[in-house]
Amino acid sequence: MKLKLDIDPDIVAMMQAEVAAGERAVTAAMREAGTGLKSAWRLQITGAGLGSRLANSIRSQNFPRSGESLDAAALVWSKAPVIVGAHDTGPLIRSKNGFWLAIPLPAAGKSLRGGRITPGEWERRRGLRLRFVYRRSGPSLLVAEGRLNTKGQAVVSRSKTGRGKVTAPIFLLVPQVKLPKRLDLARDADRALDSVPGLIVANWVDGKFG
Repeated sequence: MKLKLDIDPDIVAMMQAEVAAGERAVTAAMREAGTGLKSAWRLQITGAGLGSRLANSIRSQNFPRSGESLDAAALVWSKAPVIVGAHDTGPLIRSKNGFWLAIPLPAAGKSLRGGRITPGEWERRRGLRLRFVYRRSGPSLLVAEGRLNTKGQAVVSRSKTGRGKVTAPIFLLVPQVKLPKRLDLARDADRALDSVPGLIVANWVDGKFG
């Protein structure tokens, strides 16, 4: 017995159209999921008080970069992964040389390079020497002899009589510090992943009846 199968050209066209619809739906779904995750992470970062600059380090990229595919994907990442990752995991930070971490107090002021000022930079800028003060019942200190300006920062005292001169705590010294966990990036990533099937279906239906 010999069987012959003829495929209707209309069926072939329908199958090709269905594949094309699937490619559009998957690509659109991944684009929406990636954009949504990027927005959610940026909102988390600004909501945690970490600033828009760090939030804007979150980027996304769709693959393929052009065209449509059933294997479409979206990548969401940070251009500052160490900082974002630290706030996401809440790590224990220790001094690299095994001694102290110097935490600047209000009298220290800000670094010219942005971020926290170091003891070395502080001494160079202020022209004062820091003195170590050991405390048995609490964190030790680095202090300086000077006066406090209108901003509450320690500066050189010009008084010949010593009027207004104080011993100002400049840095708090601790062996380690636990960074608080301020982000939960996995939560938003899981939500974005869970949304993909529904987005594919929605885009597939819209493509047919839109």
